[in-house]
Amino acid sequence: MTESIWTPSAERIAAANATAFMRAVEREWNTPIADFAGLYRWSIEQPERFWQSLWSFAGVRAQTRGDVVLRDADELPGARWFPDARLNFAENLLRRRDDSAALIFRGEDGSSRELSHAQLFRDVLALRERLRRLGVRAGDRIAAYLPNLPETVVAMLASTSLGAIWSSCSPDFGVQGVVDRFGQIEPRVLFACDGYWYAGRWQDTSERVERIRAEIASISHTVIVPYAGRDAGRGPLFDAPAEADRIDYHELVDTGDVGDTSFEAFGFDQPLYILYSSGTTGAPKCIVHGAGGTLLQHLKEHRLHVDVKPGDRIFYFTTCGWMMWNWLVSALASEATLVLYDGSPFHPDAGALFDLAQRERIKVFGTSAKFLDSIAKAHLRPAISHDLSSVETILSTGSPLSAESYDYVYENVKSDVCLSSISGGTDIVACFVGGNPIGPVYRGEIQTRCLGVAADVFDESGRPVRGRKGELVCRAPIPSMPIGFWNDPDGQRYRSAYFERFPGVWCQGDFAEITDRDGVVIYGRSDAVLNPGGVRIGTAEIYRQVERIDEVLESLVIGQEWDSDVRVVLFVRLRDGVVFDAELAARIRNQIRTHASPRHVPAVIVPVADIPRTRSGKITELAVRDIVHGRPVANREALANPEALDLFASIPELR
Repeated sequence: MTESIWTPSAERIAAANATAFMRAVEREWNTPIADFAGLYRWSIEQPERFWQSLWSFAGVRAQTRGDVVLRDADELPGARWFPDARLNFAENLLRRRDDSAALIFRGEDGSSRELSHAQLFRDVLALRERLRRLGVRAGDRIAAYLPNLPETVVAMLASTSLGAIWSSCSPDFGVQGVVDRFGQIEPRVLFACDGYWYAGRWQDTSERVERIRAEIASISHTVIVPYAGRDAGRGPLFDAPAEADRIDYHELVDTGDVGDTSFEAFGFDQPLYILYSSGTTGAPKCIVHGAGGTLLQHLKEHRLHVDVKPGDRIFYFTTCGWMMWNWLVSALASEATLVLYDGSPFHPDAGALFDLAQRERIKVFGTSAKFLDSIAKAHLRPAISHDLSSVETILSTGSPLSAESYDYVYENVKSDVCLSSISGGTDIVACFVGGNPIGPVYRGEIQTRCLGVAADVFDESGRPVRGRKGELVCRAPIPSMPIGFWNDPDGQRYRSAYFERFPGVWCQGDFAEITDRDGVVIYGRSDAVLNPGGVRIGTAEIYRQVERIDEVLESLVIGQEWDSDVRVVLFVRLRDGVVFDAELAARIRNQIRTHASPRHVPAVIVPVADIPRTRSGKITELAVRDIVHGRPVANREALANPEALDLFASIPELR
């Protein structure tokens, strides 16, 4: 059996939240729990007891929990968690109110500010009072076109404390991309920024904000947030002719009037967030998430899967257009300190985020698999260049983390760290599979299925399989499954998105495998799976081999319809100055043939100058596949670099 690449110390296991939770379960239910695997089995066999115990262990603040934990448990979709509970999401995130740091913001331009838990509480109540006076009520939609700023967190908490529904996009979205999203949900208030910094350049958003305001008729008030904070100079948005519906954020917050300090309680399924599918194959789906389910899932993941404790500093590199922002902010409910960064992760150089980790003494460092691959390609060695003694956990998501990236982290970033690849989605604003802080790490494997999540892998016939690739599914309800889709009154679009493939079972759309150690490997999205000669191949299997070639910065692979079959086509983006020739092509093919299989070897390899990706940094195989086959791409605005798609049209080698 392969040895683990990292194992937690006995002291770390003893001090972990998961260990304390196991002891609490044993006392409450007289059920011996030997280890994390035993806890997982119990959480699946006794889901009502598990979620009830988690509620108590995490100290959820609620007017009432109610006696019923799960109603209509056999209905999927349709099951309801804690149907009689009454709580306020924002109150749970504002439980700590002392002078310790709640939010630490650092921008790539050097701008910085901090808010204590006490100041965060005051600012939220002041903004809530002003929103209330603007007429905001429960169920209203509040939209944000904002960077990852402290003001964004304040605005979300103030909005959701009123029972309003929060929805955000990052300011690098173009006007059409924003209108495609916010236009569907008809927000009452828009929070927008005057601009943001990226890669050393100031990006003024004034014109885009005015166009968004003009195109979404439902917006009655626009709150302008200055990127550089309260004392910033005023730009075009502030210099424009005075309008009653345009308000300076700090004029709302600096009033000193916080109003009532109590919080109204809402139902467990009170709509909290609207998140969006990537939208690369059509109009983005508007996915509605409930307050109670989001809160419980995030409390579980932070405390039991990531071991977040009060005062811990947690960081995730994310924008406000990615669900990881929503996930990060919920760590306030575990009384953690959030470290917020806005800007390029490579400015002024590739060590920028490790500079941040060292300076702010970050404990939980969250990033993407692509970032780890990029710094490996840049031959960065943070273990030597930085003091990362505070970092205990590194989280990675966004795409599968290759076995080689595990090696890189332990050899060049930090040897004593829990490297947890996690995977879930916007669909559940949480994880299906993730970390285990009291268990070993094996290279190339996600450590565990998440507690209380009956994740499985099905073959084509809907039968569970082990040690074989198949569809990642969830066989039972979990609290953060969506309430539904916006403007889907009969739920048909929601059911067809997740429950058509295997009736009564959630199908996530990931191609995965559960190993003999009960770890999980994700091979890519099912809809991007290659099928040459009828053999299903996950795209990640090819990426992890190709990107071991030093000359290749990144790659993208598709299946092209060819001679009544499918052939594998590989696109590679090379380092500056590298010439693509027969020798390099042969080395790429040999690497894939030797370490994957002959069936994985591409029929065609094409060098390209850029690779299109979504605004959360994920490469978009489906859009490229459509371009290659002469099909229109329905929503280019969903891409961070839509111009890159043009590179894939009319390639001579693919005719």
